[in-house]
Amino acid sequence: MKIIGIGNALVDILYRLDDEHLLSEIHLKKDAMTLINERWEHEIEDMTRHVDKSMANGGSISNTMVALARLEREVGFIGRVGDDEMGRFFEGKLCDAGVHTQLIRGREATGVAHTFVTPGGSRTFGTLLGEAYYLGPNDISEEMFRGYDLLHIEGYLVQNQELIETICQRAKQAGLILSLDLSSFNVVSKNRTYFHHLISDYIDIVFANEGEARAFTGNFDPQEQLRHIAHLCDLAVVKLGEHGSIAMLEGGRIYKCHAEYVENVVDTTAAGDYFAAGFLHALTRGHRLKKCLQVGTILATEAVQVMGSQLSPAAWNRIKTGIHCR
Repeated sequence: MKIIGIGNALVDILYRLDDEHLLSEIHLKKDAMTLINERWEHEIEDMTRHVDKSMANGGSISNTMVALARLEREVGFIGRVGDDEMGRFFEGKLCDAGVHTQLIRGREATGVAHTFVTPGGSRTFGTLLGEAYYLGPNDISEEMFRGYDLLHIEGYLVQNQELIETICQRAKQAGLILSLDLSSFNVVSKNRTYFHHLISDYIDIVFANEGEARAFTGNFDPQEQLRHIAHLCDLAVVKLGEHGSIAMLEGGRIYKCHAEYVENVVDTTAAGDYFAAGFLHALTRGHRLKKCLQVGTILATEAVQVMGSQLSPAAWNRIKTGIHCR
C-alpha cells in the first residue's frame, strides 16, 4: 500500500532550554502549539539570541512520511512552501529521504516552528505558518491522491475547516483510507465539535495522545477515551507516553503495548509522528494490532533519544532489526 500525507510544511528551529522560565517570558503555553505572527516571532528571535539552536525539517505529517520512507515505503507529501532557502531546505530533506513531493510554491516565506525543548524532553511550539497558511481548498484535487491507498492528515489543518473538508472529500472520492493525527490538545479543545463531525463522517483511523484524547472526549480514563473515539471510526489509537499505547477496532477488544525504558529522554518532538509511521507501516503490511503498537513503539523509542526528528543510519538499522525480531 502507498501512503500520502498532507500537512503544514515547516522548518523547525530547535532550542534546548535548561528550564521553563523563557517560555513564560515569550508567552508560550508549555507542551502546546501556539500560532504566532511576525511581531511575536521577532520577539522570540530577540529573546533567544544567546540560546543555542539548530534547524531541521518539521511538520507532523512530514516527519511521519520521512520515517515511512526510511522504512522503504512508497510515500508522498502535499504542502505549501515559499520560494526561498527554507523551502528548498524542506524539499531537499524530503527528497533525500525518498518522499515524493507535491509542493505548491507561493510568495510568502516558508513556515517555521520555533520548537522549545525543556528538561524531560517536553516540547513547546511557537509556529509561524508563513506560506503553509495559504494551503487552501483550490490547491486540492482528486488527482493528487491517485495511486495512493491511505492518506494521513494532521489535526492542525482543522483551523481551516473548508480546507480539511475538501481534503477528506477528494481523498474519499479517490478511494483512500483516511488517517488523522489529532496533533495538539489545545487545537482539539478549540475545535472539539468539528472534530466529532470530521471523524464520524470521514476518518477511518485516529491517533491521539492522552492529552488530546482527554480534550476530545472529556474523559480522564485512557481506555474510556479509546472506546469513545473507536465508536466514531474504524480504528482508534491512544499514545500514553511512558505508560505505552493502546488500540481498538470499533466494537473490538483493547490491545496494549508497554513503553520501552529510555534512560535519557532528550526530545519528544517527533515521538508521536514516528509512532504513527511505525504503526501505519505494520498495519498496511497486514499485521495484527499488537504488532502495530510494538512497531510504533520501536520508532518512538529511538525518536525521543535525539534532538529533533533526524535519526542516524545506526538508529534505522536498530529499528529495522527490532521490527524483524518482533
